[in-house]
Amino acid sequence: MTIQTEVNTQNAMAFYDLMFNQCKPREAIERYVGDVYIQHNPHVADGKEAFVTYFERMAAEYPGKHTRFVRTVAEGDLVVLHCHQTWPGSDDYAGMDIFRFDPQGRIVEHWDVLQVISDMSQNDNGLF
Repeated sequence: MTIQTEVNTQNAMAFYDLMFNQCKPREAIERYVGDVYIQHNPHVADGKEAFVTYFERMAAEYPGKHTRFVRTVAEGDLVVLHCHQTWPGSDDYAGMDIFRFDPQGRIVEHWDVLQVISDMSQNDNGLF
């Protein structure tokens, strides 16, 4: 892993913690996002301001929501965070978030896939 890939991984985790756990999406955008923010989650509109609006609403609707990083994978300008998301009053999720970074180490693009953590499974392996 290169030094830049390590920095990108730490920045992805810091960004996610600040916006999700600490409920400070605007500060997360200002600190860790580049000139553009391309969003692929169909529930969140494109761009920085749309991101802030969405996660401010999530903070108000789900106080105490929290994510725990289970593992990270990084290659080139991409970082993947495998997370356990806890949403009080709702389902918990296993999430995979993919971030693309610009050459300055700032996030410019995001994809995610979420799966409800179920009590039922055809195996004993779990989602983590």
